[in-house]
Amino acid sequence: MALYLVQHGKSLPKDRDPDQGLSDEGIAEAGRIAEVAKNYGVRVSRIVHSVKTRARQTAEILAEALQPKDGVHEIQGLKPLDDVAVFAGQIDENEDLMVVGHLPFMERLNCLLAIGSVGKRLFKFQNAGIVCMEKDPETGSWHIKWVLMPDIG
Repeated sequence: MALYLVQHGKSLPKDRDPDQGLSDEGIAEAGRIAEVAKNYGVRVSRIVHSVKTRARQTAEILAEALQPKDGVHEIQGLKPLDDVAVFAGQIDENEDLMVVGHLPFMERLNCLLAIGSVGKRLFKFQNAGIVCMEKDPETGSWHIKWVLMPDIG
């Protein structure tokens, strides 16, 4: 089982788009990351995303490339300040799940799973980047397996 954590792509400012949909740059970066993930053979059974437009659009771009067998679904509990412990308790360890959401939620979830605390940042997320986490079946502990980021410089 793998858990793929994705911060939505870059969005438009609120004064240009009240829903803050993806910018052209955000669309391009999400598309590039999606194609790289596809070419590396990333397999996702389902993609879930927050209720916000930019997360939905990012999830749709990823789904187009990765073709999750169980589709793309909007769910509650992924807004920036939602309780990560609630979501963590609902993770199905038998599913390759991709989660598209926002900061600080994604960084806090990453921290909670890997070190059991949300007080510090373990990894600095980037818009449209993917952090792949894996749970060790023997120890039950989570770790970062790999990351794919649009900016490596």
